[in-house]
Amino acid sequence: MILKKAFDHSGGLYHFRFHELKLKKLNNGFFGLNYYLNDILKECPDDYFLKGPRGSSLKFKLPELNMHQIKGHEVSELTEKGLDFNGKRFKSNHMKVQVFMLENDSNTVAMEIPIWLEPDEIDNFNKIFKEEFPLTGHIDLLRIEDNKIWVWDYKPKAFNEKYAATQVFFYALMLSKRTGIDLNNFRCGYFDEDYAFIFEPKKELLDNPELSGF
Repeated sequence: MILKKAFDHSGGLYHFRFHELKLKKLNNGFFGLNYYLNDILKECPDDYFLKGPRGSSLKFKLPELNMHQIKGHEVSELTEKGLDFNGKRFKSNHMKVQVFMLENDSNTVAMEIPIWLEPDEIDNFNKIFKEEFPLTGHIDLLRIEDNKIWVWDYKPKAFNEKYAATQVFFYALMLSKRTGIDLNNFRCGYFDEDYAFIFEPKKELLDNPELSGF
């Protein structure tokens, strides 16, 4: 039911898992997502994750971002339960929250998903990242709700985050490229047990002249 594989990327283990039955039930035509999650179990360009820019290290803000702050969002409630329920099962708060949601939330389909963006997949890659190697990352959680793919990142102090939206935006963009699913079908968010911050990723953000480097 839950398929998993540990990836040794950038000096740490990332415990990729996805719920096969929930994914089949919820994907509503997102066949590229199903294919990608199954395929990454068999083959992943691990060398990409050992060099080049990482989504979690991006230190610039996205311009003209329409962010919504929500207190008491469903993912926040699930976070609180996960931290309590898995208190002795895992040392990492990330694992406590991620595994609880994957096992108990009907909309959560995957966690710690490896993703990447090739330099030739967007026009201004070198301008933004000033690198020749692919951008990489690992998505904390994927949920499917209202026929949208939600890319979520757990941030223990979400209210104080400066660049989390940038990270999650590029996570959605990377997954869009990897699955062939249009970015319009994605939604983004980051959260803790108190607040969730959500927004719609838009392709136009990549064309903004203010978006350059970090």
